Amino acid sequence: MGAAPTPDSRPSSPGQGGLGPLATALLTEESPAPALSEGDMRPLARGRAANEEDEESSDSTPLLQTPGQAEAAPVCCSARYNLAVLSFLGFFVLYALRVNLSVALVDMVDSNTTTVDNRTSQECAEHSAMIKGLHNQTGKKYHWDAETQGWILGSFFYGYIITQIPGGYAASRVGGKLLLGFGILGTAIFTLFTPLAADLGVLALVVLRALEGLGEGVTFPAMHAMWSSWAPPLERSKLLSISYAGAQLGTVVSLPLSGLICYYMNWTYVFYFFGLVGIVWFILWIWLVSDTPETHKTISPSEKEYILSSLRTQLSFQKSVPWISILKSLPLWAIVVAHFSYNWTFYTLLTLLPTYMKDILRFNVQENGVLSALPYFGCWLCMILSGQAADNLRVKWDFSALNVRRIFTFIGMIGPAIFLVAAGFIGCDYSLAVAFLTISTTLGGFCSSGFSINHLDIAPSYAGVLLGITNTFATIPGMVGPLIATSLTTHNTVTEWQIVFYIAAIINVFGAIFFMVFAKGEVQSWALSDQHGHRN
Repeated sequence: MGAAPTPDSRPSSPGQGGLGPLATALLTEESPAPALSEGDMRPLARGRAANEEDEESSDSTPLLQTPGQAEAAPVCCSARYNLAVLSFLGFFVLYALRVNLSVALVDMVDSNTTTVDNRTSQECAEHSAMIKGLHNQTGKKYHWDAETQGWILGSFFYGYIITQIPGGYAASRVGGKLLLGFGILGTAIFTLFTPLAADLGVLALVVLRALEGLGEGVTFPAMHAMWSSWAPPLERSKLLSISYAGAQLGTVVSLPLSGLICYYMNWTYVFYFFGLVGIVWFILWIWLVSDTPETHKTISPSEKEYILSSLRTQLSFQKSVPWISILKSLPLWAIVVAHFSYNWTFYTLLTLLPTYMKDILRFNVQENGVLSALPYFGCWLCMILSGQAADNLRVKWDFSALNVRRIFTFIGMIGPAIFLVAAGFIGCDYSLAVAFLTISTTLGGFCSSGFSINHLDIAPSYAGVLLGITNTFATIPGMVGPLIATSLTTHNTVTEWQIVFYIAAIINVFGAIFFMVFAKGEVQSWALSDQHGHRN
């Protein structure tokens, strides 16, 4: 980053920035032109050349050497990275609350129910490494067939889809702190009532899960809105990948931990434990976080100036959201298609992988949680590393934002498609099945530095609104994907699951191609109050 001006430096006249006092004297009519030695001419020529180069490259890298811009603030103990860590923990809790039902449901359903028994495939032998010891049987069992389980797992998304766009709009008006905080708090409280809802019947449980979806629906748009004020463009990939990687680690921890709780206690404690964790996180979030750098109580002046100066030319001060321009923006629809396609695979595996492990590969509930978590551990690690790599490509190798987004989206969508199809052709080879599904989900982590943050590239002022729009469409796979997968696997054979994997892979490939063709990496004209686009 360019160094901040020293206190005694004086601003030069328009058009003279960077020429120095000697060049200023040359261009000032009142000052006689001094004789120039050869030594004086060299720095003057270098100054003029640098100025011309700056003007030519200002569109592509305006934040690297901008006169008057604050120097990059240190990472250690910074307010922006503290926000990244706290939001990481928030999304950890969020996904733990979302996916624990996938494991608990295996233990909630009566294994003696005929319709459930018929779902277990006989193509693969039962896994030999069975856990020894007494499985706790105190949790109540329910006679829910496969279709009912599909509705229970999918009901979350019926609430989740409703609050996406309103959440983005509200965050752009009132800030994301309270919206995200109360969204997770509400989900945590509803989670505590899950055992009671299950006792009341399927309808009560479906309604409760939909209400949890309402609370979680505002969280991603709210976080994107906060990052539009906190994330310097050349640190976006790192900060956002840290933040959203909490979702993957939440999945990694909650799946095996839910399995252990089910095995040694009973399934009701799964919901009590994660619900209480959510309440504790909410207290920390409200205490330590601020919506913007300006309102943060402990941020250093240098960090505040660094963040504000880096975003000064990218934010709009329009009071109204340009809805028509947003909906007509092809770069936005490129993100919509990519997000929808990626989530088809992600949500299908997120909700059905534990069932696949149990019914096809025939692992018990404890093994189920551990092995189901492996793919998301890989994805979490990939998200963290890819965020670092993406920003390094921009800073050290001068890659444009668009090229970085294209590269990481391509790897994060084509790679998973290949290994997902491969997973369907390994039959009952347990190790290869887990390996291929793990690699597939791991490579998906590259998308966190691809299309996932492209909203902030094309319209940082409206990033929350844009994410609300794209996530609305991207929630549809969570609603229909598991139902379609369940309907296609009526006999629960390996061949039927191959079809499920094929469909997900084809959708992934289409989304990647569409994004590569139509995506953009610069702030769009409609997203700026002065209607002049600026490249990141």
